[in-house]
Amino acid sequence: MRNYHISKHNSFYAIGLSYKKADAEVRGKFSLDVPAIDHILGKAKEIGIDGLLAISTCNRTELYGFAQHPYQLIKLLCDQTNGTVEEFQEVAYVYKNHDAISHMFKVGTGLDSQILGDFEIISQIKQGFYRSKKLEMANPFLERLCNAVIQASKRIKNETELSSGATSVAFASVKYILDNVDDISNKNILLFGTGKIGRNTCENLVKHSNNSHITLINRTREKAEDIAGKFQLTVRDYGDLQTEIRKADILVVATGAQLPTVSKALIYTKKPLLILDLSVPKNVSDDVKELDNVSLVHLDQLSQITDETLTKRKEYVPKAEAIIEKVKKDFLKWLETRKFAPVINALKDKLNTMKTEEIDFQTKKIEGFDQIQAEIISDRIIQKITKQFANHLKSNEVDTEDSLELIQKVFQLELHSK
Repeated sequence: MRNYHISKHNSFYAIGLSYKKADAEVRGKFSLDVPAIDHILGKAKEIGIDGLLAISTCNRTELYGFAQHPYQLIKLLCDQTNGTVEEFQEVAYVYKNHDAISHMFKVGTGLDSQILGDFEIISQIKQGFYRSKKLEMANPFLERLCNAVIQASKRIKNETELSSGATSVAFASVKYILDNVDDISNKNILLFGTGKIGRNTCENLVKHSNNSHITLINRTREKAEDIAGKFQLTVRDYGDLQTEIRKADILVVATGAQLPTVSKALIYTKKPLLILDLSVPKNVSDDVKELDNVSLVHLDQLSQITDETLTKRKEYVPKAEAIIEKVKKDFLKWLETRKFAPVINALKDKLNTMKTEEIDFQTKKIEGFDQIQAEIISDRIIQKITKQFANHLKSNEVDTEDSLELIQKVFQLELHSK
């Protein structure tokens, strides 16, 4: 068994940046699409990094992994994005070992989200883990940690009301439209991009605006048709974007493109046009603001809009934190056990070898020697000795690393990699 514990030689790090210190423009420089994530995982494998998970959402980009130094992970991220190490360091955070574990719990349960209680992040962690596993960069530590975070997230969802009301950017965008546009049911709404935020926005628009004038455009028409079919909406080709913008009263942009897809040159409108850009990197050029009848709102502004349920949701934070502590405690218990399991197993092997040698010797030496009874007694003694050592190592007062070293020295143990 290869040993994936937090050790003196290899630490577990969480490195990244989020909406807290990095605006949408900076986050855009460090955002990762699926091919970029796969490339990072491939490079990490080449340089011998053992276990890595990457997540990139509109609010954050993070790498969780094992390294001798966090710079190894920072360099992997910067080499694969448009951001520099200097830009990263201005807005970044680096967490190590137990702090990194705590950070993943906080992120995965929506406590660190731009809109408190936003549970969409957990599917990003699941997706990130799936990619790591596919590229053989997921070790048992990461698997157990992700499962623990998913478990905490489920419990918080079921046992608290942290996720009641508006919890997502998609809902916040629809709320903004409802609050700022009169006669919404008669307006022409154009949705460009059908990624997760686009899909959710579309669903919320249909549910809350009572509007049947919604048109969808996506680079891949089939994806738009899938969604449109559910809600009986209109689909137009990507080539019709300019024409459809001209007809629209509201344009919602939620594409996953790395460069702006909507600019001033695309817009010829005689009537007021509200544009919501829900993309990171930004997908609407700032030059559209130069047009008199166009107003542009970006995701970061939307996220500051809170509805009345947000205050209510804050009351459930202590309960959510208590659930996290419980699940995290179980995970750390598993981690400690995993840390010393190879030594305990090697000790058991050593004692079993001693037992076999001794029983062989006594069988030859003593006539009528009861080998079966001797086996039973020896096994019970070995079980008690190893349990005694395991309990010692579990104790909070003990320096586990030093004790493990001492046990290995005293019994001259060899730890085998399987």
